[in-house]
Amino acid sequence: MQTKTLKLRIRDKHATMLNALAREVNTVWNFCNETSIKAVQRYSGAAKWLSGYDLQKLVAGIGKEGFDLPSQSHQQVCEEYATRRKQFKKLRLNWRVSNQKSPKRSLGWIPFKKGAVVYKAGQVRFAGKFLNLWDSYGLDKYELRAGSFSQDARGRWYLNVAVHVEVSETTGTAAVGIDLGLKECAVASDGQRIEGRFYRKLEQKLGIAQRAKKKQRTNAIHAKIANQRKDMLHKFSTNLVNENAAVFVGNVSSAKLIKTKMAKSTLDAGWSMLKTMLEYKSRQAGVVFLEVNEAYSTQTCSCCGSISFSSPKGRAGLRIREWTCDDCETTHDRDVNAAKNILAAGHCRLAVGIPAL
Repeated sequence: MQTKTLKLRIRDKHATMLNALAREVNTVWNFCNETSIKAVQRYSGAAKWLSGYDLQKLVAGIGKEGFDLPSQSHQQVCEEYATRRKQFKKLRLNWRVSNQKSPKRSLGWIPFKKGAVVYKAGQVRFAGKFLNLWDSYGLDKYELRAGSFSQDARGRWYLNVAVHVEVSETTGTAAVGIDLGLKECAVASDGQRIEGRFYRKLEQKLGIAQRAKKKQRTNAIHAKIANQRKDMLHKFSTNLVNENAAVFVGNVSSAKLIKTKMAKSTLDAGWSMLKTMLEYKSRQAGVVFLEVNEAYSTQTCSCCGSISFSSPKGRAGLRIREWTCDDCETTHDRDVNAAKNILAAGHCRLAVGIPAL
């Protein structure tokens, strides 16, 4: 059994109710923020870290003040606030803004614990209300656990709930290496490839909408770009996991490249999202997933292992898409050759094994 988070869209007619509950969440969050600041001031600048339990005691009975949000959600907000404050090591976090016209408005978020949401006949019951949704997963087959309601930039609401699912191990026996790039998001050693340039394709339309100050149109284009990228990466990663018993990917760092002139193309490719998908899908299917050192994978010939004079090198070699090895006279596709070298490095990594820490 594996834990999986399902995301389902709520019908738009419930947006008014969920917006009201989100404002209550923001009120509780801001109360925790203000209380944390006062706790520091009271102790003469010394960091008095209030735990989630301390904050929960302070918001106990808030439902008597006209709040419709369940008390469990109040407690979850306090726990989340204490966790994030400790994570970022700050005495206070950003305020959550409920004003719809403010440029700093916070997107709606309503957490809940296990048992707070109940599914029945195509609806979910929360805070005494029944919410209609598009049930694309068949929620009656699952036991709903903790989760949250979340809002996107277009004002649409979604139910995110954790469930336990049974997963079957993959029947694939092959292994594949993946080379991550900018012109093409990912190229596999077996020839599969995906082009990750959705932002580039819609960049002109996005610029027109932004200059015309059409906020709804701008948000819609951004959502389309994100959905296309996510759909492409999901299909690609699922196909690789189903067909292989081992997946190896290069350890290229997107965090470093986004600080260069290649930042736009790096963010458009979505490398981090692809790695995350491959990792959790491989873990669920019993597939080996490893990040290996991809140094010189582009320059090295995957047939003879030599670095010839004709191989692409440096920034000037980025324009070279095909090249022929001077030593063995094998013609290579630049990215497929790199993916094959990553696959070979992954096999060597498995052969050496992982040392005990």
